[in-house]
Amino acid sequence: MTSKKGHLTFLLLLLSCFAFAQQGTLKGNVIFDTNEPVLGAHIVLTGNNLSKETSTGIDGDYSFKNVPFGTYNIQMNSLNANSLTIEVVHNSSKDIHNTVIQFSEYQDLAEILVKSKTTKEKIEDQGFSVNVIETKEAGLRNIQTNELLKTSVGVNIRQNGGLGSDVQYSLNGLSGSAVRIFIDGIPISVYGSSFSLNSLPPSMIKRIEVYKGVVPGYLADDALGGAINIVLHNNAKNNFNASVSYGSFNTLQTSVNGLYRFEESGLTVKASGFYNYSDNDYKVSGRSIVETGLGGAQTPITARRFNDAYKSIGGMAQVGFTDVKWADQFFVGLTGSDDYKEVQHGAFMTITPYKDRFLESDAMLGNLTYQKKDLFTKGLDVNVHGLYGTRNRIVNDTLAAAYSWTGDRAINFEGEEFEYTWRSQQEGGPTLAEINRTVASVRAGISYEINDNHKVLLNHFYSGIDREDSDALQSVLQNTFKGTRDLNKNIFSLTYEFNAFDDKLKANVFGKYYQQKTTYIDPAIGTDANGNQQLVDEVTESDNTDTGYGFALSYVIVPNITLITSAEKAVRLPDETEVFGNDGDNVIANPSIKPERSNNFNLGFRFGDFNIEKHNFSISTNVFLRDIKDRIGLPIVSSLNIDDETILYENQGSGSSKGIEAQLNYTYNNNFGLNFNVSRFELKVENNGVEIDVPNTPFFTMNGGLRYSFKDLILKKSQLNIFYNIYFTDTFSYLNIEGSNNTGADFFDVPQQLAQDFGLSYAFPNNKFVMSFDIKNIFDKPVYDNLSVQKPGRAFYLKLNYSINKF
Repeated sequence: MTSKKGHLTFLLLLLSCFAFAQQGTLKGNVIFDTNEPVLGAHIVLTGNNLSKETSTGIDGDYSFKNVPFGTYNIQMNSLNANSLTIEVVHNSSKDIHNTVIQFSEYQDLAEILVKSKTTKEKIEDQGFSVNVIETKEAGLRNIQTNELLKTSVGVNIRQNGGLGSDVQYSLNGLSGSAVRIFIDGIPISVYGSSFSLNSLPPSMIKRIEVYKGVVPGYLADDALGGAINIVLHNNAKNNFNASVSYGSFNTLQTSVNGLYRFEESGLTVKASGFYNYSDNDYKVSGRSIVETGLGGAQTPITARRFNDAYKSIGGMAQVGFTDVKWADQFFVGLTGSDDYKEVQHGAFMTITPYKDRFLESDAMLGNLTYQKKDLFTKGLDVNVHGLYGTRNRIVNDTLAAAYSWTGDRAINFEGEEFEYTWRSQQEGGPTLAEINRTVASVRAGISYEINDNHKVLLNHFYSGIDREDSDALQSVLQNTFKGTRDLNKNIFSLTYEFNAFDDKLKANVFGKYYQQKTTYIDPAIGTDANGNQQLVDEVTESDNTDTGYGFALSYVIVPNITLITSAEKAVRLPDETEVFGNDGDNVIANPSIKPERSNNFNLGFRFGDFNIEKHNFSISTNVFLRDIKDRIGLPIVSSLNIDDETILYENQGSGSSKGIEAQLNYTYNNNFGLNFNVSRFELKVENNGVEIDVPNTPFFTMNGGLRYSFKDLILKKSQLNIFYNIYFTDTFSYLNIEGSNNTGADFFDVPQQLAQDFGLSYAFPNNKFVMSFDIKNIFDKPVYDNLSVQKPGRAFYLKLNYSINKF
């Protein structure tokens, strides 16, 4: 019924939009007299009782949508040129108004009357504790999206190994499902495990928004610890990009994406695809990496992983209309992906690795997108995005043979090849477990800008999962009558935004309503009143509702010094894996797990941007507090049996996280760049009345980076960029030992780590072709992460990138 109502509403919207005056998109391009595009120039359009503002993009392009035909003045302001005003006649969307302005090394700020804020600055000035990562340079390097995120303050990427391994995102110490990942506002979890952030090349990404602790209402979801929103390029400019990279561990990554728009009709077609493969056969060592010899003797060795290959392939195709009278964007499309992942070990790196245990996943999802600004009346914006389709996963584990880290068969005390009595690699017994899901997701938002100072937003997010679990190698009962798991979630948010005191004060106040119902059904043999056996359903249900609210506020104390503060009563509902478990990731079900709640507070300052001749720098700081109830995570204390292969998520009790972070950005003459960030906090939970540190959490991290550009090297209008990054992680324990009130013995500590990367990229004239070379972990230092799983050592990668931005 809800779907039918949605379709009817959408049709009514379409039928109501045919009486607009003759109008079209006014386009232009600004370049310096050096033939370089003007990035970030402030463009002001006036005339015919109309006034609009925008900024030029990376190619110097700008556009104004829905402009009535006529004559207009366009004023252009840039830090590297004198202000210029031109008159244009706008009578066709085909025309592009090209302008050449004279470049100057430095332009006195007093000569520029109006300075437009970039999208990054506008987002960061809303009052949230947010980092905005721009991806222009990263798209030209052999760098993954996760590596890009790791350079942002307060962000820690927790990864169990190499390409394709399980990844968790930590924001100020809160991690796992407390942090939600979005692609254009849609949770990435909907797409399934075969579609990850690393499947998205940075060239497809416009920017990344990282919200910590307090999440804006338009991302209506139960993101208690924060949210990462990946914003893809959505302009209607014809473009094409293709890249291929190859490197260590037989790692191949390719991607292609493009868009073509028919100018007359607005019909737009866009598509993208990716392919990733890696043997992941990097070297590992440590207390669990041993060779098992005669009599069970164990000799520590350095070994190569031999059952860890990963392959993924996927793509998206969409067709629709852009920049037409009735829609800024309207697309219908299909997203598909497939992956294969070998599994080397369980939750920990144990002395008995797996061989021939692997996972296979696939997803096929239809999608619909509709966006329109100024619908019916100026200031009324509408957006709808929906997904519906299937996701499937198979766990294959049927081999009884035991193996050593040499890749050879393990030997028992009698000198014979050893086989597991449970007849599989994992202790649960042989399995061909299959999980089939039907998934649906709809995000809808409507906003109304009352005037320049007041705006109201209403958003709704629905997510539904209908899951069936079966195993061809289990009992006839379980194989014939499949267990079902259903999860349905609704989240509503209402937001009020206002500005005051000549835009010095910006405030955002919001409320959220959460509702989630889970149903867990498994077949079982029971007895009736007469003692006769009969088939019964074992049913576990939960129905959770809650409310949350919060605010974000920024105030410009003096120019270039801004106070930023935010707070939220946040709620995090248990996710599918925590409730229903997942055999592929060795996670046990916990149908009785409860929601997690937290009161989150942020207080910080932003200093800058300061411009002193050719120098530009900014500093930002933030202190934070998270007061947590019923925290969801792994057990706080563990037994000494660290060879356990499975994990269970549970409510740990009350806890708190508090700390401080800071970030510095500096550039000189647009050639030299430096960034540095530091984050330090504590995360504690009560255990039997005693506060102890939460294990498996790095409490102190620092990251830094340097960049330098050489222009006109070898070829005129070419550019060589050199990059250097350093990552520091302090010692932390990945296990708390049962009966201990501290972080456990040094035996369970992950040592202090310092990893360094180096890279360079050479952009040929016009930036159509870019070649890059990267060295990861230059000095081949041992690097460990989630649950002390070792990550790849030194690696080399070469990447070729080709793009056409106009055709």
